[in-house]
Amino acid sequence: MFGTSGIRGPVGETVTADLALAVGRAVATDGADTVVIGRDARDSGRFLADAAAAGCAECGADVIDLGLTATPTLARSIARLDADAGIVVTASHNPPEDNGLKLWTPSGQAFDTARRDRITDIIDREAYDFAPWDASGERTTEGAADAADAAHTTAVVDAIDDEAAAAMAGLEAVVDVGNGVGSVTADALGDLGAAVTTLNAQPDGAFPGRPSEPTAETLTALRAQVGNTNADLGIAHDGDADRMVAVDETGAFVPKDVLLALFARRAVDTAGGGVVAAPVDTSLCVDDAIEPLDGSVNRTKVGDVFVAEAAASDGTVFGGEPSGAWIWPEETLCPDGSLAAAKLTALVATDGSLSEQVASVETYPIQRRSIEVADKAAVMERVADDMLAEYDNVATSDGVRAETDTGWVLVRSSGTQPLIRITAEARSEAAAEDLLAAAVDRVNSVAAQVAV
Repeated sequence: MFGTSGIRGPVGETVTADLALAVGRAVATDGADTVVIGRDARDSGRFLADAAAAGCAECGADVIDLGLTATPTLARSIARLDADAGIVVTASHNPPEDNGLKLWTPSGQAFDTARRDRITDIIDREAYDFAPWDASGERTTEGAADAADAAHTTAVVDAIDDEAAAAMAGLEAVVDVGNGVGSVTADALGDLGAAVTTLNAQPDGAFPGRPSEPTAETLTALRAQVGNTNADLGIAHDGDADRMVAVDETGAFVPKDVLLALFARRAVDTAGGGVVAAPVDTSLCVDDAIEPLDGSVNRTKVGDVFVAEAAASDGTVFGGEPSGAWIWPEETLCPDGSLAAAKLTALVATDGSLSEQVASVETYPIQRRSIEVADKAAVMERVADDMLAEYDNVATSDGVRAETDTGWVLVRSSGTQPLIRITAEARSEAAAEDLLAAAVDRVNSVAAQVAV
């Protein structure tokens, strides 16, 4: 039921009112007495949020309804409102025909693996703890959304130190909200003294301004606006504003691995060392950026849920995923696009132009290939055995990742397609090609044997 970041899929097929009702019932049955609920701008979110709220109330939980709200705004509201859990109805960066549900704890962390498994089990068994007829939960809405936005804005502003805030005065930022619900970003940057121009700021779940996922290809308007004006940087969010990506002052898209390296370097430097949580497919540029500062990378499964679980560990100063999910654990364990926007703007204000900072991060050749196979599980099992026997440094937390003196290679099965995906990175093009070629030969050979 749960993917790498909640439940997500086409409305009316994977995601239905029945499913939302079941999730609400299960969250209340699992022990939540008060649940905060909100949604992004997708029209289907209206009835899905109503269904989730009905399920909570039916099993005795009170509901605080924030209406249209960003995922990090809701995640931060749970503890502030003394609630026990949060449900956000969103499909994040997916197209408008999709929707989904994300579940959150008072720490701002998404439900971990154990709690997701409990919710799934309750739903599968229909083991709901329905409240008596006179003990159903109540639903409140009045003033909740405005208070949540104000509190989130204040928290983002307070996360920037006085020196950086002073340097931000007069800085020009363009924020592409993507017709989503990330209005807190412009408010917070404005309160910090930056001059802010917004694009696609009207919430609209059809995403008429651009596709919800912010990429170099979808951010043509932002890139042009920044590149053709005196703006110092551009910021873009997805539909629920948990993701943040950036454009430098020339209008160039900032590679996400490089952005991870910049955030990680500053966090480790500020803390005087520490651990950065990042997924198994994270570039070597992150390791190289933080190792001189006494930093190290803890590689997790792919998915911001798993990065957040690792970020909660002692000694971890930052967590990031190249998808655009950034976590500062001392602030919140929820990926917070507005906080990331303020942190990056502060970095530009104190350390100089974003293009120069990007250039300071050395990057390396990456090779990728996907191979269609009939039996992913069987192929991966045999490939794992072979790689464990051949390489000295192998991790199997998510696929099989082998490190060598020159780079690394990752072999993972696709979660949705009959594909084995191979990624190789090394400090030279030739080494990356060699690592990829060896892995491709291995997968093809194993796939042929399995097919016999």
